[in-house]
Amino acid sequence: MTENTKLIQGRTGPWEVVLGLEIHAQVASNAKLFSGAAVGFGAGPNAQVSLVDAAMPGMLPVINRRCVEQAVRTGLGLKAQINLKSTFDRKNYFYPDLPQGYQISQFKEPIVGEGEVLVELDDGETITVRIERLHLEQDAGKSLHDQDPDSTYVDLNRAGTALMEIVSRPDMRSAPEAAAYVKKLRTILVYLGTCDGDMEKGNLRADVNVSVCRPGAYEKFRATGDFSHLGTRCEIKNVNSYRFIQQAIEYEARRQIEILEDGGKIDQETRLFDPGKGETRSMRSKEEAHDYRYFPDPDLLPLELDPAWVKAIEDSLPELPDPKKARLQSQYGLSAYDAGVLVGEQARADFFEAAAKGRDAKLVANWVTNDLAARLTAAGLDIENSPISAGEIADLVKLIEEGVISSKIAKDVFERMWAGEGAPAEIVEKQGLTQVSDTGELEAIIDGLIAGNPAQAESVKEKPQAIGWFVGQVMKATGGKANPGTVNQLLKAKLGL
Repeated sequence: MTENTKLIQGRTGPWEVVLGLEIHAQVASNAKLFSGAAVGFGAGPNAQVSLVDAAMPGMLPVINRRCVEQAVRTGLGLKAQINLKSTFDRKNYFYPDLPQGYQISQFKEPIVGEGEVLVELDDGETITVRIERLHLEQDAGKSLHDQDPDSTYVDLNRAGTALMEIVSRPDMRSAPEAAAYVKKLRTILVYLGTCDGDMEKGNLRADVNVSVCRPGAYEKFRATGDFSHLGTRCEIKNVNSYRFIQQAIEYEARRQIEILEDGGKIDQETRLFDPGKGETRSMRSKEEAHDYRYFPDPDLLPLELDPAWVKAIEDSLPELPDPKKARLQSQYGLSAYDAGVLVGEQARADFFEAAAKGRDAKLVANWVTNDLAARLTAAGLDIENSPISAGEIADLVKLIEEGVISSKIAKDVFERMWAGEGAPAEIVEKQGLTQVSDTGELEAIIDGLIAGNPAQAESVKEKPQAIGWFVGQVMKATGGKANPGTVNQLLKAKLGL
């Protein structure tokens, strides 16, 4: 399968892949969903566990208002329906790191209903992924198998942590589409401030549902809503990087196709992705809702929201990626690509706007998305920790705009800025990098070149593009300091072009 097609070629003909994702996003909150225990990464084992989290007898859950607010904020950011009444249910299953023996979740009446996410792909195509629901639920703890050769240890620090499970419809048709959807959803959550999006820490992870079918079946499903047109799905649990999401989908789709082409059938099951081997493996047979024996949690009343409170949250929403992208294009004259790169990270967009005040915005965007981004990536730094500030980028661009330095010299200045040698103007003065724009000095160099290369000068009249050779020689003679615009003007005049 390639990014240019949604078909996978098998031995017996082409196949389509159909994908739906369930994103588990840890709610940005200082406390857990039903207790006052702290939430944070890196604490010692079982250091952030309340009696409620440990399921001690007689302990009752109390809903965290902040977590509810964050779920509503997320729903509004996804243009989704906010349900003013929702209920919490007990989802019964056994895990060693689930002290209660059940998870408090939402089943029939979630806090957020249907919404949508617009996803731009690398080729410029835009797809709409429908959101089926968003519900709040508790996270489980963590089993540690590498502490002792004969024992498994349990760390309950994550137990009870608030999660938003965001369930999409099966609207994605390729691995790149699925990865792009997760990337866009993560960006929205970070802009909203409802999840930090840290996939490495497990604060954002995906369960990927994969099925395959023959061409045309998906269109029948979209027309009728009948899932029988689609193949049996398998769920790949807890995938926590864009690359792994794509690898897991590619492998799983191919695995299912090979089984079907050999005359077998797909068993609905839950699978895990092994990044080391690049393959999925069976974890357990896939449970249905009735297997979990859902029933309303008797310790929690239905959650009823005040419409005025919801409206106040809506009024407080920040500028989200899509409107910001449109504004950057209209306000700064940026291309759709450059604006898209900038808004992909909120901090990068803020950095750009701080640097672009009063400057050539397109030039600023080039420095931010190319030279600075490359340097930050190589150093493993985020733009928030950039050793070069937005103001310094603005100062560098100002020097280019005013003709003090050329774009080529600016590259050298930028490297010296990165090394901490000072502000742009200070570096230019100290290193003698000011651009040569003195026409008398440049004319003398050009006259010497033309006199010393008469054949080359004559050929330029027949092939004007050959003027580049003279430009290069002038730049060489001035150590790269000549003003390219002035050099071109003088050469054209001298050579009669």
